[in-house]
Amino acid sequence: MVSRRGFLTGFAVTSLAVVAGCSPGRDGSAGSATGGSAAGATRPLPIPPLAASTIDAAGVRVFDVEAQAGTTEMLAGKHTATWGFNGSVLGPTLRARRGEAVRCRVRNSLPEPTTVHWHGMHVPARSDGGPHQMIAPGAEWTAEWTVAQQAGTLWYHPHPHGVTEKHVYRGLSGLFLVDDDEADALGLPGEYGVDDIPLVIQDRRFTPDGALDESAPTDVGLLGDTIVTNGIAGAHLEVRTERIRLRMLNGSSGRIYTLGFSDDRVFQLVATDGGLMPKAVPLNRIQLSPGERAEIVVTVRAGEPVTLRSTPVVERDGIDRAAEFGFDDSFDILSLRPASTLRPAAEVPATLVPMTALAAATTAPDHAFELKWFMINNQRMDMNRVDLTIPVESTQVWTVRNNDNWPHNFHVHDVQYQVLAVDGAAPPPELSGWKDTIYTAPGVTYTLAMHFADYTDPAIPYMYHCHLLLHEDRGMMGQFLVLGPGERPAPMDMSGSPHGRHG
Repeated sequence: MVSRRGFLTGFAVTSLAVVAGCSPGRDGSAGSATGGSAAGATRPLPIPPLAASTIDAAGVRVFDVEAQAGTTEMLAGKHTATWGFNGSVLGPTLRARRGEAVRCRVRNSLPEPTTVHWHGMHVPARSDGGPHQMIAPGAEWTAEWTVAQQAGTLWYHPHPHGVTEKHVYRGLSGLFLVDDDEADALGLPGEYGVDDIPLVIQDRRFTPDGALDESAPTDVGLLGDTIVTNGIAGAHLEVRTERIRLRMLNGSSGRIYTLGFSDDRVFQLVATDGGLMPKAVPLNRIQLSPGERAEIVVTVRAGEPVTLRSTPVVERDGIDRAAEFGFDDSFDILSLRPASTLRPAAEVPATLVPMTALAAATTAPDHAFELKWFMINNQRMDMNRVDLTIPVESTQVWTVRNNDNWPHNFHVHDVQYQVLAVDGAAPPPELSGWKDTIYTAPGVTYTLAMHFADYTDPAIPYMYHCHLLLHEDRGMMGQFLVLGPGERPAPMDMSGSPHGRHG
């Protein structure tokens, strides 16, 4: 059996290109980082604008998205070279309703190929935006689908094989919100940017002159010692209503956050990755690994500031270098500053959106996945290999186990899944909603149920992978085709491109 050290040194790893102005030699360990204090939250939280769209003659909602380079004042008074969608960093919030047909026209104005993946969205494989839909510099790519899932907080980001971490780290991320009538009827805080607040939470490390430092990744990727929330460090939010809804995305490449408030107040978890839960779950902490989302409703008190914080990760059994992986770190994420008089807001309803179980927890798995090193089931990603074929209109049960002493998580494209069991027991309440990304603790087996519907393609696969982006880049990913009756996989040949098929 090859040792971990032998495995890690036995293959060439493509190093991250460094943003102009970044210098090597910084310590990649986050150590005991402690983000800025609430008193240091001197900058108003930027709210990503809602993306402009048009409705064409066929009733399709059309968005235009451009990946481009720019400069951003992430740190007050310093200018950082960044990438963004339709701007210098992050991207506008795309928004559509369940049942709407959408078309996203993407232009790549960056100096290298990239993609745009609609994370959490049920889409045809040709529109998924994974590594098989590369967009060359100066080229355009169009994705089209009909929104066929419940209201929720999804997101979009690059997915070029081997360099996803670099592209996301430089700023390419944005939210995609889905609305529907059932969610609208619940009376949850819903005024975008006022009491319904998007939060893209990321960590960064900077050189003394303010450039992004990409020089020293740890074994979980680029861990930063500074939190940027919606693209800036030191953010605060003026609150004018009794309750606010925070749509939180862990947009970091490798860091895990344990999120709660500085006074340990209880909040209501109302939605996870795939949308609203059957009922709200009262919590005072929630853990999010990279790619996971959570919507919470928190009650504030007039004139009493409180800070959203990330505290050390408690769940660490089996992790061999917890401090190096950032598990000991604490950060201030966002200071909430309630006004002296607050607008009343309704309480969270007792029930939200019902969910029917896809399968029994005792159902025998169709597939089992072992996560270890930079591999899934002892294989690294191969763009020319299809790992699974799945019949359309089938419900499958998968088990996932982290047999490593590193943190990993597990994301599946195209579907939202239900967590049937954790080591054979009922999942905790915070995992009772729809998920597309789940943290996998070492030595624990997670049983997941998912339904594959609507779309088939014998040539273009979807992905499943660890969403710690360095792990994904280094091969912790597999591919699957969804096939209709009588369909067989078409030959795949990605040899003409280092990343995948251009289109």
